[in-house]
Amino acid sequence: MTIAQGAAIFLFVAMFFVILLDKFERHIVTLASAACVIGIVFLLCMHSVSAVRSAFNFESMFTAGFWYGESDGTTGGINWSTILFIAGMMVMVEGLGQAGFFQWLCLRLAKAVHYHTVPLLLCFMCMSAFLSMFIDSITVVLFLSAVTAELARVLEFDPVPMIISEIFCANMGGAATMCGDPPNIIIGTSIGCTFFDFIANTGVIIAVGFAVCLLYFFLCFRRTLKESEKHRRPNPIYPEPSSAITNKKAFACAVFTFSTAVVLLVSHAQTRLSVALIGMIVAAMTLALTAFSSGWKSTADILRHIDYKTLLFFIGLFISVNGLEQTGVLDQVAVLIGKVSGGKAAVVIAIILWVSAIASAFVDNIPLAATMVPVIRSMAATQGIPLMTLAWTLSLGTDIGGNATPIGASANVVGTSVAAKNGHPISWKTYCIYCVPATIMVTAISMICLFVRYL
Repeated sequence: MTIAQGAAIFLFVAMFFVILLDKFERHIVTLASAACVIGIVFLLCMHSVSAVRSAFNFESMFTAGFWYGESDGTTGGINWSTILFIAGMMVMVEGLGQAGFFQWLCLRLAKAVHYHTVPLLLCFMCMSAFLSMFIDSITVVLFLSAVTAELARVLEFDPVPMIISEIFCANMGGAATMCGDPPNIIIGTSIGCTFFDFIANTGVIIAVGFAVCLLYFFLCFRRTLKESEKHRRPNPIYPEPSSAITNKKAFACAVFTFSTAVVLLVSHAQTRLSVALIGMIVAAMTLALTAFSSGWKSTADILRHIDYKTLLFFIGLFISVNGLEQTGVLDQVAVLIGKVSGGKAAVVIAIILWVSAIASAFVDNIPLAATMVPVIRSMAATQGIPLMTLAWTLSLGTDIGGNATPIGASANVVGTSVAAKNGHPISWKTYCIYCVPATIMVTAISMICLFVRYL
């Protein structure tokens, strides 16, 4: 092992450890790690200015393939496609939230099932999964859990079972498409996948797993939720869906923008527009239509509420991972997995799926996915296993495994925090009792589907 490799490993492990401690904001940790990688690994150990230039990867944005056409997705360093796409979707989601779209949708579904809690559980699970296919699962859980807590006060039921189910299904839905979960965005933009590539591969497998987990949570929570209806006060006043819409013009514009985003993502392979360009188009539409319908002050509010810290977190993370990549550490990890598996594709798939799933249960699945992408690319080159097969395996492992614990994915942290703020804390024991068996079950189903379809 060289000094540069040792330094890169030490800095990456230290970054992971400090993130787990949760004493500092994540973006500060990854940016500090990135600065150390640049200063210590690239300049002090490797004496390479070109390594620094490669890590920042600005040149990629000035190529035609970055915006339109076919991109090979092999560039290292900062993945600007991921950054721009997530930024664009953040702008759109802020616009939807400001227009009352999420609250209106939840209230509309509640009214459609006549405010009965068991049908509401199934509807909210399906809605959580569906919305997470197109919108970041963190945002879906944030709005859905808040509305669930609000409905729980009116309908007098315990929202914890419903929020746990919503979190699990949001991560499941996010695993089905390229834009649902941050790990998929990283994998898709790095390897050059389309929206339909994910739908046709992870989407099919997730559909099978989702049907099983829908039945599982129904059996787990139906009795508790039914009992709550017996103790409900007579003639409660239910909130009307229309109360969520304060500006009809802004609401119509937000829905139009969301519909356009879905069309652009679904037709991504045909139009050959890159996800970075789609993100920028959606952001520009949101800002322009918000200014038209609500005024420039509302547009400024959207820009003010974008989660810039998450974007900085990604930038620092990509540079930190690039330190492992440029020093050859990730190539050695790929070789090690190849030796352990004996070059057998089935064993490789099982290792990547279960290791990434177990790791994602305890560490954030975003840095795990970013770290593993160069590893599976190297394995595909050396072991002769199709890269796409390994990509779907990694996607399923990181997305599903993150469901097992309250800290496994960002959506889990958000959902449990909202529940606690509303006076319904979810303990590790309560969460894991229901989600660990479901995670193991869906991961096992995914492994069987991967074996049947790709081997």
